[in-house]
Amino acid sequence: MLGSFRHAACLSSRRLYSTEPPLKVPVALIGQLRKLTEVSITKAREALSASNNDVDLALQWLEKDLAISGAAKAAKVEGRATGEGVISTAVLSRGAGFGHGGLRAAMVELNCETDFVGRTDQFARLASDIAHTAAFISEPHGSQIFHEYSMDMLNDAPLISESSPNPSTSVTVGSSVRDLIAKVGEKISLRRAVAIVDNPPRQQSDLGLRLASYNHGSTGIATQGRIGTLALLALKSPKLPELLASEAFTTDLTRLERSLARQIAGFPTISVRGEELDTALYQQEFMMFPDNPTDKVEVALKKWALAQELGEDGVAVVDFKRWTVGEVTA
Repeated sequence: MLGSFRHAACLSSRRLYSTEPPLKVPVALIGQLRKLTEVSITKAREALSASNNDVDLALQWLEKDLAISGAAKAAKVEGRATGEGVISTAVLSRGAGFGHGGLRAAMVELNCETDFVGRTDQFARLASDIAHTAAFISEPHGSQIFHEYSMDMLNDAPLISESSPNPSTSVTVGSSVRDLIAKVGEKISLRRAVAIVDNPPRQQSDLGLRLASYNHGSTGIATQGRIGTLALLALKSPKLPELLASEAFTTDLTRLERSLARQIAGFPTISVRGEELDTALYQQEFMMFPDNPTDKVEVALKKWALAQELGEDGVAVVDFKRWTVGEVTA
């Protein structure tokens, strides 16, 4: 009986302390998997080891592991504050009316806990992709100029990247946020999103809508920053179709649009018109416009319109959105 016990113990010991070497994972495969996924060396080795060095199976393993760990980490960090991040804009079409395209753009605020994460390439890429998604899937909302997005609706939408316009139905905005939470280990939240969409008219018109945009405080990507602005301009003139065909006019128009967007971003602007010198755009000195830096914005716009042969009321700011990261909203 004692002999049988010793024999069983020996077999058990062999099972627990196997002398067979573990599956060796080639360094080249680890590098290949990391290029595809940006995971750590340890995680890449673990995935390949669990998948018998099959890269395709390792990718599936990582996808499942990321979903599980992302959901767990998202729940763990749920109560944390997210005061950092970026305002990201995506302008797919700036408009101008018949023959020049409609309006299609969006702006989102993506938040995180620390400035360190907010400056990473992964965070910036996700913010850009979410803004692109919001602009891409939006539809016109009648007379409503800017459409505020439902966060539930946007989180459930397939993530559409500008660099990869064919989305995977399994990768949504919400799942991408959770995946990044799993990678960086801190809370990330999509706070708000707004879109503007207007289809071009079906026939020639003397009225055209144009969109100006600017992001202040960029860390390398021009469409992201601490402050973001989208501004809608209206152009009106019987000569508009002819002017829009002129390269000189469109160059001057682009410069004016950028100056207006920078003016809105650079000052605590909250309205187009009003009595307050600081917060009403038309009452501010147009300091961001090099042609008329001392004129008020309203006066400078009239002068520009006359110089371009649009007529005195040929250009106007219709409405705008100005967001700052972490600001308190009503």
